[in-house]
Amino acid sequence: METDANGDPTALLSLLGDEYVQDILVATSDGPKSVKELSEHLDAAQSTVYDRTEKMVEHRLLVERTRIVADGSHHSVYEINIDHLDVDVTEDGLEVGVETRDPQAERFTTMWNDIREA
Repeated sequence: METDANGDPTALLSLLGDEYVQDILVATSDGPKSVKELSEHLDAAQSTVYDRTEKMVEHRLLVERTRIVADGSHHSVYEINIDHLDVDVTEDGLEVGVETRDPQAERFTTMWNDIREA
């Protein structure tokens, strides 16, 4: 199990308490979404979605990928990157573990397959 990228369980738990973050996790659980798609789905400003997705990528809750469109243009999409979270209470405080979905080798394979399908 991987630990929080920043080693700060309080920051991760605070982030997970954000309603937009929770909604983004749910929305991306059925496939990658762009900021525009997330903004429309959540009925939120794109700046709000950009802010949350940036923090979520930093904490490895999401992975940012590139979607290539048939006309050759491309844009970022965000995909959920966690299988589950563990929160342990110890004598030293809280410990948060994040188990991610796909290791880097699988990310490359996924990216290559996305390019080939476009």
